[in-house]
Amino acid sequence: MMALVAAARRYTASDDPRVATANLVAMVLASNTPFYPFYLLWVAGSSVHGGVWLTLCACPVFLAVPAVTRRSWGWGRAMLVAAGTANTLFCTWLLGEASGTALFLFPCIALAALVFRRTERVALLTLLAAPGLAGLALYGRYPASPFACAGAACDAIAWMNAVSVGSLTMFLGYLSTGLAEERRGIRPEPAAARPRRP
Repeated sequence: MMALVAAARRYTASDDPRVATANLVAMVLASNTPFYPFYLLWVAGSSVHGGVWLTLCACPVFLAVPAVTRRSWGWGRAMLVAAGTANTLFCTWLLGEASGTALFLFPCIALAALVFRRTERVALLTLLAAPGLAGLALYGRYPASPFACAGAACDAIAWMNAVSVGSLTMFLGYLSTGLAEERRGIRPEPAAARPRRP
């Protein structure tokens, strides 16, 4: 067990505290994603359709974030926010808008603010705006899903999602207190890790 923890620490380590934070969040999301279908079954019971197992699709993407940040600090962090946003939109379609899954767009916005600096203005502003704009664009326009919840099951799932969003936001807030004490003069990203321009 200790060897597994040590390996995870090595995998998520980075010289840049914001990159290390992004890697940590990615691993937390990846480790929690497999439990989400069980949470749904717990709160909504047998009325939940078997399609809820499709919520596991994002797990490999979250797991890959630290590997991507090793090649590019910027692209890896952007991948994390984009994956969180895309997963939220997908699960909102999957479970239906009444499930309250779209509330996870708010932590996605907070995550962008957490892992990008003001000096990274283009990436920061783009990823701050993207989750909200995507949510607004799709509001009331999601294609019909054969797996969407209904009635009391939706109420239970919406309550669970609200609690989960609150918990995730508190976790991100806790991480932000550490970054607020971040020292200046972080070593710049190595040229080899930056994405090449076409």
